[in-house]
Amino acid sequence: MKKIMVSFSLIVFFFGGVFGQNCSQYYPMEEGATFQYTNYNKKGKTEGIADYKVTEVVNNGGTTQATMSIALTDEKGKEIYNTSYSFSCTDNKVSIDYESLLPESMIDQMGDMEMEITGTDIELPNNLEVGQVLPDANVTMTMSVAGMNMKTVVNILNRKVEKKETITTSAGSFDCFVIYSDSQTQAMGMNRTFPSRLWLAEGVGMVKQETYQKKGDVMSSTELTAFTK
Repeated sequence: MKKIMVSFSLIVFFFGGVFGQNCSQYYPMEEGATFQYTNYNKKGKTEGIADYKVTEVVNNGGTTQATMSIALTDEKGKEIYNTSYSFSCTDNKVSIDYESLLPESMIDQMGDMEMEITGTDIELPNNLEVGQVLPDANVTMTMSVAGMNMKTVVNILNRKVEKKETITTSAGSFDCFVIYSDSQTQAMGMNRTFPSRLWLAEGVGMVKQETYQKKGDVMSSTELTAFTK
């Protein structure tokens, strides 16, 4: 469950793209662009590193589609998994494929089980402003096991642009919008909700993300530590 939440939070908050002048103001998505994020636990200790790379950008009419590869390693440098996901940019907003909210490694573990995946894409518009409410998103995976249906549901709720703030990481200082959301996971009889905040910088993308316990203490965090294009 921990690995699922780590990879899920990374994918959820890594969306956007600058494929053209009028596509998106966030994330300079060009083929070959790379981003590295370091994950930390509640004590600030490194738990792993996620390396992203834009592998393909295709323009088709008024829509641009891109493919992003992700390699996640643990604190010892051992690879946990490789995966990729797609997203599109059209009408001045970016949409990420809802199926990408479920890590490929999780799906691979299901083998030949019968599955059905449905959901709603995540959207990020260009015209962000403080106080703005953003659409919810979700994905549901239903598996048939020995005649019984097992369901995993991930919801991203209460998305809102809280404020603007300048933050500094090892990659530099950035002027960011701060976006709040609740990540809710329902699986195997458990229902867990984790508040989180995303720091999003124009032309760079996600700079920082924090996930909190119910009392507000930081449970985990992710920071941009390298970036090339």
